[in-house]
Amino acid sequence: MNPIRIAIADDDAGMRLVMRKIIERAEGCELVGEAENGEELLQLYDREQPDAVILDVEMPEMDGISCARALQDRNPLLVIIFATAHEQYMGDAFEVYAFDYLLKPFKVDRALNTLQRVRLRLRTHAEETQPAPALSRPAARPGGRLMLKGREGLAFVDLDTLLIVQREDRMTVLYCENDQRYVTAESLSDLDERLPDEMFFRTHKSYIVNLNRIESITPYGRWTYVIKIQGTPHDALITHERFEALQKMFL
Repeated sequence: MNPIRIAIADDDAGMRLVMRKIIERAEGCELVGEAENGEELLQLYDREQPDAVILDVEMPEMDGISCARALQDRNPLLVIIFATAHEQYMGDAFEVYAFDYLLKPFKVDRALNTLQRVRLRLRTHAEETQPAPALSRPAARPGGRLMLKGREGLAFVDLDTLLIVQREDRMTVLYCENDQRYVTAESLSDLDERLPDEMFFRTHKSYIVNLNRIESITPYGRWTYVIKIQGTPHDALITHERFEALQKMFL
């Protein structure tokens, strides 16, 4: 497996040095760049497309929480790890579904353990080819069609073929059967209101999934899970709260 590509952001040069040394020690990890604030990290992400980022919370120009929100709008599956001296931001980290929250001063072994969990999670995610059986929920009735407004006019999507709706590169993307893909400027919330509740479920601020196409759900980070969907290589995330709500639907 290729090394996990990691970017770091901290306005403290000494802390960046510490993180650089930790990444150099971590098996299967590679540092692709450093930033001094959130704005620089966004630019770094756009250039390098890392698999994971490690960032402080209190930074000039753009703080870490705001940066994490912007990064999630680019790629909801990006692994986000906070490394900060401020415990009070843990609730904010929960809202952006951080993979981990390292409190400074942390032990090197603690950080190494986190990086190895990231590596294992990404490796497992890449190698999973035989998901668990789908949840046994009665199939919904055919859902009709959804009209989308795009740059080139209108598109009509058969809801029976729609698998995932997600935020991606600051747009809303719909993935359907046979590798069909639609892009719209409409918000996820707008589409959530228009999609039938008996067929589609909002799992995360960045995802809506077709309930009848769920194959498996596995842990991902501290507060989220990964959903594998039949008929597409694209996965979705689900928060712990929405996971509990989903379980109740299948009881």
